[in-house]
Amino acid sequence: MVAKIVSGKSIRGILNYNENKVRDGEAVLLMAAGFPREPDELSFRNKLERFELLTRQNERTRTNALHISLNFSPRDQVDSDRLQQIATEYMAKIGFGGQPFLVYQHFDAAHPHIHIATTNIAEGGIHLETHNIGRIQSEKARKAIEEAYGLIRAEDKKKEATYPLKPANLQKALYGKAETKAAISAIVRSVVASYKFTSLPELNAVLRQFNVIADRGTEGSLMFEKKGMVYRLLDENGKKVGVPIKASAIYDRPTLANLKKKFPLNKSARVPYGERMKHLLDKALASPTEKAFTEALEKQQIRILFRENSQGNIYGVTFIDNATCAAFNGSSLGKQYGAKAFLARMPGQMAIVTPLTSTGEPRESEIETAAQLSELYQRPGIAAVIAKILDDTLASVEESDVPAPYRRKKKKNQLSLS
Repeated sequence: MVAKIVSGKSIRGILNYNENKVRDGEAVLLMAAGFPREPDELSFRNKLERFELLTRQNERTRTNALHISLNFSPRDQVDSDRLQQIATEYMAKIGFGGQPFLVYQHFDAAHPHIHIATTNIAEGGIHLETHNIGRIQSEKARKAIEEAYGLIRAEDKKKEATYPLKPANLQKALYGKAETKAAISAIVRSVVASYKFTSLPELNAVLRQFNVIADRGTEGSLMFEKKGMVYRLLDENGKKVGVPIKASAIYDRPTLANLKKKFPLNKSARVPYGERMKHLLDKALASPTEKAFTEALEKQQIRILFRENSQGNIYGVTFIDNATCAAFNGSSLGKQYGAKAFLARMPGQMAIVTPLTSTGEPRESEIETAAQLSELYQRPGIAAVIAKILDDTLASVEESDVPAPYRRKKKKNQLSLS
C-alpha cells in the first residue's frame, strides 16, 4: 500500500475534485465518517458545511485541508467493505480518527485506490499537527495495515515490473511444433497466472486477444468426453491453425481440471474490479456517438466480445479489462450488462459484429468499431501485472495422443436473445 498526503488551503477544492469524479462516473463516495447522514443523503453543501464548521473556529490556520490517497497493488483483494475498514484504521492511526472525513473510491486507474478528504482543525479550533505526518505516523500506519490485511508492501509494489504480452507471431510460430508450443506456452502461462477469469469462455475471450484458444473439441468427441483440452493458435480470421498442444504438456499444466480449481479463487480476486468495470461501461454507454464510445473503451483498455452461435445469433458477452487483468461474463455484473440489455443500451444501436471463427462453430464476435482496439496489444500497461514469462522455449514434447481431426459439431437448437 502506498499512502500519499497533500496539505492544502481549500477543502472546497478537494471536494470539487472528488465530486467531479463521481459526476463523471469515475468514483463513488464509499463512506462519510463523522457526518449526521448516510453518504447518499449528503449534498455537496452538507459536506462542505461540515468541514467549514470546524475551519471557521481557527481562521489563523490557512493550511487546513488534507487530501490523502491510499493506493493498492492490483494483486490486493480489497472490496468496498475492506477499503472502508482500511480507511477507518488508517485515519485512527495517524491521529485523525475523531475527525470528519469522506472516503471516495476511484476507478480511473488500473490499481485499486481511495481518496480521503478531511480537515486538520478539530472541535474547539484545535490545530492537529501534520508536520512530518507522512514520514512518521503514516509510515507506521501503512506498515501495520499491510501486515494486518496481508497487502502487498509499498516496497514490493515499487518493484512490480511491466512485461507486455503480445499476440503470437503466427509466421514464426507455425514454422514447426517446437515453435508453436513455445509461442502458445508463453501466452497461456502468463494469462492463466495473471488474469482473473471464472469460466472457460472468459479465459478464451482473453486468449483470443493473443491469437490463442483453449479447445475442448466438439461435443461427443473422445477428448470432450474425457474432459481433455488442447491449446491452439488462431489466424487473423479466428480460424484454428497449426499443431494443437495438449494442456498437460505445458508447464504448470493448465488443464480443464486445474483451471476449474482457479475459478472460485479468481471470482474472489476480481471482486474489487467489478465496480470499476461497471462504472467505465456506464460512462462509455453515455457517449453520444459510436466513435466516442470506442474511444472511451480504448482509453481504459476495455475490450468487449460477443458470443454467437452458428446461426449468428448473439447469446452472450464478455468484458475484458486489460488494465486490471480481469474478465467478466456480462450477467455476472448484473442484468443490465447481459448481452441483450447491453446491446440495447449501446449508442447508435451498435449491434454490428464481426465473426472471429469459422462458420459452423460457436463463435465469438467483437463490435465492429471496437475492433480497432487491437492496437491495445502493443500498448504499455495492457498486462501491467503479468508475471515475467519464463522458459519461452520449451523442449519438444510428443503430441501423438492428441485426438484425430475433430468431427464437425452437431447443430444445436438456435439460441436467441429474444
